[in-house]
Amino acid sequence: MHKNDASTVAKANKIERIAEANLPTEFGNFRVVGFRQLDTGEEIVALVKGQPSNTMPVLIRIHSQCLTGDVFHSIKCDCGRQLQQAMELIEQEGCGAIIYQLQEGRGIGLMNKIRAYALQDQGQDTVEANLSLGFDADMRDYEVCAEVIKRLGIGAVRLLSNNPDKIEGLRSAGVEVVERVSIEVEADQTSIGYLKTKREKLGHLLENLDV
Repeated sequence: MHKNDASTVAKANKIERIAEANLPTEFGNFRVVGFRQLDTGEEIVALVKGQPSNTMPVLIRIHSQCLTGDVFHSIKCDCGRQLQQAMELIEQEGCGAIIYQLQEGRGIGLMNKIRAYALQDQGQDTVEANLSLGFDADMRDYEVCAEVIKRLGIGAVRLLSNNPDKIEGLRSAGVEVVERVSIEVEADQTSIGYLKTKREKLGHLLENLDV
């Protein structure tokens, strides 16, 4: 469920740019730009390649923090591999940005995500586990991400995503999404159930799930 009410929009408009630095990575040289939401103190980071334009569509990935996938390289989900693929694609493009939002576990937080993992160990899928803990299947909103995109001087975007809700969330926040660019990673026996749940229960646009 997305929080597209007026109060969320007001919060999204209250961010400040904190710092910027060069960031050489395994995939190429980027700039890392830090923002903070004034009302909540929430921090959000943009990884930027080249000089994004407000006249040409820019390749963008909205990536939600996944400690287990991004840092510990879990194969339970596709998050870490999607992040790497996005960095590779933006490096090849020569221009683009990854907006890294701190909404772990589709917005339920890290500790609750671990609790959800425990329920998945008992046989629930990722959606059932969130619901069992009293949360919606997806608690994220993209208002602050949209504001960061605007602050970076980006007009239209080509969005690296399989999630229709991200497209709708950005459009609702005033970002022009001119194209969805698929970002699928190869499924295996560990991740196939998770990916099928995302497709069947969350509407993600995944086509290559045969293993």
